[in-house]
Amino acid sequence: MNRHPEITESDLTPEQRSVWDRIVAGPRGSVEGPLRVWLQSPALADRAQDLGQFARYDSSLPPRLSELAIIVTGRIWGAEFEWSQHAPLAAKAGIPQEAIKSISLGKRPNFTDPEMEVVFEFTVELQRDRAVSDSTFARASEILGMRGMVDLVGICGYYALISMTINVFDVPTDSEIRLPYIGISAADMFA
Repeated sequence: MNRHPEITESDLTPEQRSVWDRIVAGPRGSVEGPLRVWLQSPALADRAQDLGQFARYDSSLPPRLSELAIIVTGRIWGAEFEWSQHAPLAAKAGIPQEAIKSISLGKRPNFTDPEMEVVFEFTVELQRDRAVSDSTFARASEILGMRGMVDLVGICGYYALISMTINVFDVPTDSEIRLPYIGISAADMFA
């Protein structure tokens, strides 16, 4: 069964066209993957793409920290399209290749950067445990500040929504960058 709705520019309703044009005019420059799925509900697409623009481009976290949160979220959800798009961006933003490989395998990387370490811990706990421990909260508060933590929760939430969309609608990727099969559940990752 083909779950991925096909939508082409020529098929767009006026409401869909308006959202499409806003996405293309923004920093993404194109309408790809889950954004095409969301166009089935233009109001959702419009609001979600605004949040996505904030999460990816405008939060208080520098790209190396936001991309780290994004790839950890993508790994936990097993979202192939998300991983294929953001693993290269994570490397470009300064996340060490060894850390990216460990994350792809569901293993805890060894970070020497305390900001990366706290973003990793916070993101894992939030996505895997559905909460953040007092010790992680205190450390993140000290390192990222309250605004940074709020933005990090927003990034995690947005990319969980992206991942859900990717997984439910089998959003394909044409990239050769793939998540390896690791045979463990999200609850057992990064232990």
